[in-house]
Amino acid sequence: MSRSNTTLRFLAEPNTVNFGGKVHGGTVMKWIDEAAYVCASGWSGLYCVTASVGNIDFIKPISIGDLVEVEASIVSTGNTSMKIKVEVRSTHPTDFSFHKATECEIVFVAVNQHGKPTPVKPFPVYGRLAVRN
Repeated sequence: MSRSNTTLRFLAEPNTVNFGGKVHGGTVMKWIDEAAYVCASGWSGLYCVTASVGNIDFIKPISIGDLVEVEASIVSTGNTSMKIKVEVRSTHPTDFSFHKATECEIVFVAVNQHGKPTPVKPFPVYGRLAVRN
């Protein structure tokens, strides 16, 4: 079964804090990579590697103890690549009113058992196939 999106949820832990008392940006980037990996592997059915990360915007800090939601969705596919939009949202666990904290685009490439790029199925966009490069 292929999936074009995935959502991970967890609590921000004290070991993720930076010197300013908020979740470290590098930790957020790790979460983004993990959610995008699950999304890319779920769509392709293959092992996937990060090819690029772009347009990462840190919008709102995440506090220790916040409930964090990382949603990754396929936007388009190339021959061996998948462009994925990732949005990170957070809320206090008693509030459950999520606010966007970070967003970015990330590209994953599917690889075979020899580590070579391998084709992925096209992602349909608005009832037609996405443009392939």
